[in-house]
Amino acid sequence: MKNRNTLQKRLIKEALWKMRNHPTAEEVYNSIANENPLISRATVYRNLKLLVKTGECLHIPIPDGADCFDYNTLPHYHLKCKKCNRVFDIDMPYQENLYEKIRNLHEFEIESHQILFSGVCPKCKKEV
Repeated sequence: MKNRNTLQKRLIKEALWKMRNHPTAEEVYNSIANENPLISRATVYRNLKLLVKTGECLHIPIPDGADCFDYNTLPHYHLKCKKCNRVFDIDMPYQENLYEKIRNLHEFEIESHQILFSGVCPKCKKEV
């Protein structure tokens, strides 16, 4: 299957880059639809799925919430604020050695991992 670079896909990639705050699919759709009302939700959702599949963005599963997307495809970790529900990048080294530990203990062949920390962001801590 050829990887086509459509206008819709470009708009979605630009929205992810501009938003930089780990938006949900709905937030990406709303951002684009404000200026391009002819784009459909289905088109945004389908293209986000394709961008994840081709490695052009990350899918961040969020327990008990809407999944998020990230333009930064380098391996890294995230933190979700329990108060405002925003997702943030964590500036710490990616722990590739976890693969070996799990492989040695459980004999699994590990391909990747995602860790989502939960806590309260500095802005929400000030509001308490």
